[in-house]
Amino acid sequence: MTQSPLLRKTVKLPDSVHQRLNMYALAASAAGVGMLALTQPAEAKIVYTKTHHVIGRNSSFALDLNHDGTIDFQIGYYYRRGTSGFLASIRALPASRKGNQIEGTTAPYRFLAAALKPGARIPNRRKFSASNAIMVHFCGSSLCTHSTTRGPLSGNWINVTNRYLGLKFLIKGKVHYGWARLNVTLSQSKITVILTGYAYETVTGKPIIAGNTHGPDDTEQPAPASMTRPAEKPATLGMLAVGALGLCTWRREAIGAN
Repeated sequence: MTQSPLLRKTVKLPDSVHQRLNMYALAASAAGVGMLALTQPAEAKIVYTKTHHVIGRNSSFALDLNHDGTIDFQIGYYYRRGTSGFLASIRALPASRKGNQIEGTTAPYRFLAAALKPGARIPNRRKFSASNAIMVHFCGSSLCTHSTTRGPLSGNWINVTNRYLGLKFLIKGKVHYGWARLNVTLSQSKITVILTGYAYETVTGKPIIAGNTHGPDDTEQPAPASMTRPAEKPATLGMLAVGALGLCTWRREAIGAN
């Protein structure tokens, strides 16, 4: 019977060749795993909302950080004028969900919202409170005597630009951090409050930096230098890196050489 031309004689390779093949296969597998790791989808990101909203007297802004239809915080401008003077205040207060809090410091008779600078880490060493947080308290004449702030002017948000409220809130019972950016100016008895943007971190418990509108996982990471340099190994190693097909080809060439 004529032997089929498709059948080939088995050739026993030297142990040294087997060892080299196994080493190259391991290297190719490691390279493949590294490539897969680089292409995994990003999980962490910052959701940023740009706005320009002027908060007028006796009105408030309902802040829904994650746009799920539930209000997380209120930022309000409260004003009252009488025959003997006026009383004005800007306050931030948690809304709806239990666990929502504002970053700041405790002072006699009130809690003061921190006016964070760009680059501040949220959370930091400051306290979070579910109480109404005073940003600015401004009063004139005899009404100041009834004010719990013990002074005509108090708060951390007096004449500031691009400062940030540090916010802690819950999504499905899990803690997330965010910020709200505002400009506040005082002129005589008038306060101008402008909300210019807000953001939150999607990863549970992960801190956020005041002013960051994109997280590290939202940007394209540069490829490692080892992947951008020209190959310094023989061309046969390049075949192994493409996977099983390259490995089979390398084996056939090794058999032919023997």
